[in-house]
Amino acid sequence: MESQDQSNRQLSRASCYSHERKQSSPSVIVIGGGFAGISAARALHDASFQVVLLESRDRLGGRVYTDYSFGFPVDMGASWLHGVCKENPLAPLIGRLGLPLYRTSGDNSVLYDHDLESYALFDMDGNQVPQELVTKVGEVFENILNETEKVREEYKCDMSIMQAFAIVLERRPDLRQEGLAHKVLQWYLCRMEGWFAADADTISLKCWDQEELLSGGHGLMVRGYLPVINTLAKGLDIRLGHRVTKIVRRNNGVKVTVEDGKTFVADAAVIAVPLGVLKAKRIKFEPRLPEWKEEAIADLGVGTENKIALHFDKVFWPNVEFLGVVASTSYGCSYFLNLHKATGHPVLVYMPAGRLAHDIEKMSDETAANFAFLQLKKILPDASEPIQYLVSHWGTDVNSLGSYSYDTVGKPHDLYERLRIPVDNLFFAGEATSASYPGTVHGAFSTGQMAAEDCRMRVLERYGELDLFHPVMGEETSSGVSVPLLISRL
Repeated sequence: MESQDQSNRQLSRASCYSHERKQSSPSVIVIGGGFAGISAARALHDASFQVVLLESRDRLGGRVYTDYSFGFPVDMGASWLHGVCKENPLAPLIGRLGLPLYRTSGDNSVLYDHDLESYALFDMDGNQVPQELVTKVGEVFENILNETEKVREEYKCDMSIMQAFAIVLERRPDLRQEGLAHKVLQWYLCRMEGWFAADADTISLKCWDQEELLSGGHGLMVRGYLPVINTLAKGLDIRLGHRVTKIVRRNNGVKVTVEDGKTFVADAAVIAVPLGVLKAKRIKFEPRLPEWKEEAIADLGVGTENKIALHFDKVFWPNVEFLGVVASTSYGCSYFLNLHKATGHPVLVYMPAGRLAHDIEKMSDETAANFAFLQLKKILPDASEPIQYLVSHWGTDVNSLGSYSYDTVGKPHDLYERLRIPVDNLFFAGEATSASYPGTVHGAFSTGQMAAEDCRMRVLERYGELDLFHPVMGEETSSGVSVPLLISRL
């Protein structure tokens, strides 16, 4: 961090408008200290802009949060790199930092962040589902998804994934499952809901698979995402505890007001707050955002997936990556991530999503942890009680109001792109502005880079200082030596 005197001088320079531009660098206010905001601030700082980053929380990272309460890192928000390959925008940085990844799947579909053989499923009586049945029903689930493509082609109007499933099962009796197999099928549907952090009756059939899939499968960040955040934030002027309430845009700049009435002014602003916060209209825009922008904010879906991390004194569960509870409805199903297999620490993470996540958020932390433990006791009756627990609240946290975005029924996928498009000297970033990689950390990171480059071009162009021969941000290092990602598979 810079000294207070230096920060004050920087703010003074950032407060200047065009009549003083010859004496100061172009200035930008970045609103939101999640991955997108830090990414944008880093890029603009490195391009010699005066940057001030305003974050409402008392920490950086946003919906990426590495907790050390257990004495070791546990990611209570995002924890995977989706696409362990050099094409992933975050891969070079993670590789340079030497951060290990634990690969949990190969090149599976969008729905599988773990390979099928890594599941151990149980019924409510604690009986393990035969692995052959788990694999067989997994294949049936894939077949049902393939059949929904025909439904999508036949029907002009959009519908939910749930409705499409019902149509497929009506047409294809051979794909219907009974008894235990039906419960396993519901568990796969539960996992799909977890991927989108939303219930199947709200997920769009036409748009659910529009995300661009990167190769290499999925990699769990063994040491958490915090080292990446700290690296990107190094040397930036960051103001924690600064909740933005109002943004005024003018021809010659922007004026940003925070909760305590303090104001900041600059040439432009990058808005990298979560979609849920924008939906709740926690920030007032003057003048109002265009109608098309407000509609994009209103129509994009934002789902909730939470984590309840249970720390035990010993391991008493199977050496698989996922433990699951099957039930007659997806709402009754549940699953636990086994961190011990990836990190060596005796931790299971219960991960409710959609309506179940919202219902559990109404509980106290202690009650929520007990609820998760009771789910575990159903399948492992001899489970010992946890010695510590952590509970996330992404849906009700005023700084997020949701976990990540998804396509809702009847709304076009290009809403992501509409949300990203700048408005005058306001530039937008975040996972909900990524049409290719929504709901991902690398999506947030890449949109921060794009917003920074758009901002740089627009501000310098406005003042006649744009150098067309200046390389696009990131090009200076993109041709450097590639550092391989450290990957393990126990």
